[in-house]
Amino acid sequence: MAPSKSRIKVAVIGAGAAGLCAGRHLIAEPNQFQFDIYEQQDDVGGTWRYSTHIGQDQYGLPVHSSMYKNLRTNLPKEVMAYPGFPFEECEGRSFLHHTEVLKYLQDYAKHYGLYEYIKFHKLVENIRPLKQEDGSVEWAVSISDVVTKEKETYIYDAVMVCNGHYSVPYMPEIEGLNDFKGHMIHSHDYRDPQDFKDLKVVVLGAGASGIDIAIEVSKVAKEVILSHNTPPKTCPLPENTRQEKGIESIGEASVTFIGGKKYECDAMIICTGYLYYYPFLDPSCNVKIGDQHISPLYLHTFLIDYPTLGIWAVPKLIVPFPIYDQQTKVFLKFLKGQIQLPSPEEMRAEMEKDFTCRLEAGFKPRHAHLMPGEWQWEFDDALSKLGRIDPLPPVVRNLFRHVHHLRTLDVVHYKDTNYNLIDNETFKQVDN
Repeated sequence: MAPSKSRIKVAVIGAGAAGLCAGRHLIAEPNQFQFDIYEQQDDVGGTWRYSTHIGQDQYGLPVHSSMYKNLRTNLPKEVMAYPGFPFEECEGRSFLHHTEVLKYLQDYAKHYGLYEYIKFHKLVENIRPLKQEDGSVEWAVSISDVVTKEKETYIYDAVMVCNGHYSVPYMPEIEGLNDFKGHMIHSHDYRDPQDFKDLKVVVLGAGASGIDIAIEVSKVAKEVILSHNTPPKTCPLPENTRQEKGIESIGEASVTFIGGKKYECDAMIICTGYLYYYPFLDPSCNVKIGDQHISPLYLHTFLIDYPTLGIWAVPKLIVPFPIYDQQTKVFLKFLKGQIQLPSPEEMRAEMEKDFTCRLEAGFKPRHAHLMPGEWQWEFDDALSKLGRIDPLPPVVRNLFRHVHHLRTLDVVHYKDTNYNLIDNETFKQVDN
C-alpha cells in the first residue's frame, strides 16, 4: 500500500468495542483518514462474541472470548453506551445479557458503515516502526489470513492497537497448583454453571468475574468458597457461599488457605484476571510489559517513543466504551496536528509520577493501570485537557458511582435495578 500525502493511513487492530469506536471516528473524516480494521474472527464484537469452544478455535488459534453462557453486564446500559449511540430499550432492563451487547456492537458497526473497512480472518503477526529520513515514522503491519495462511505487509502512518485484555489468562503461582486432581479451570474457560452441579467449589479471586461466577455457581453447587486477599465482602452472599483468605497451597483434592485452614473440594475456578498480550509488537517498538505494567505509555495510551502508535483498553475498572471514545478523539486530534504532546522527557516524567502516586496510595506495582474510584475520572479529565474536548457528562460519573455503591451493599441483586437518564447530570431509579 503506497503512502498517501493527502490522507493519514491508519491500521486498527481488532474489531471489538475499541476497534469499532476507532473506525466510527475515522470514517467520519474521509478527507483526513484512510483506514483498515484487522480482525481475526469472522464478525465484530471481540470478547463479546460468546463461544462454547474453549482452548483453540476452528483455525487453531486460542479462543478469544471469555464470555460465559449467562453473563450479564456489571454496568447499566445507560453508562455503557458510546456517546451519541444509546442501547435499544431492551424491555427497560439496564443490566444486559451479553448477546444484547454483541447486537449493540453489530448495530453500531452497521450504522456507521464499518463492515466494508474490516478485514476479517486476518491475524496481525508483526508491527514494526520504519524511521524515515525526515524523522517521521511509518509502520509496517504484517498480517496472515487464518484460512488461506497467505501473508501480506502494508505500510501505515499510524496504528491503533485495540485487541483488548480479556483473552490471555493469568494463572497465579501457587504451591501444588498442578497437583489438583479435581476439575480446575480459569474463568476464561468457564461457560456453564451446570458443570459444577452438586460439587464443592473454590472460586479464587473476588474481582467482578470471581464474584459473578461464585454467585452463579452457588445456585447448583453443594458449597462455594470465595477465596481472596481483599477485605471481606460485608454484603449478604448466597447461603451456601462463604469467604476465606487466599490460597497458600493446593493438594490433590484440597486447598489450604493462608493461615492454615484446609478445605476438601471437588473443583476450582481461577478468577485471577488476564495478561496484557501484544505478541505482534516488534521488539523495535520498545514496548515493555512486566508485572501487568505496560511502558512507556503516556496517559495509558500513547507509546512515548513512537506516539503514532496507541494502545486501547489498557485501563481497568473503567466505563469502557465511553473511555475508548475519549481516547480515540484525542488520538485522532494528535494525528491531525490539532494538538501537541509534551516532549518525550515530559511524558516519561508524567508516566513515572502516575506510577509513584499509585504506589503511595497503596496500589501494588501490578496495578499500574487500575482505575478504581476517582482515578478513572482524573484520567478522563487529563485526556480531555490534552485533547481540548469535553469530559464525559456528569450523569455517567454519577450513575457509575451509584452502581458501585449499590454493588457493595447487595452484590447478589444489584443487577435487578433499572435506570433512566433524565438529563446531562441526573438519573432516576425505575421501579421494576
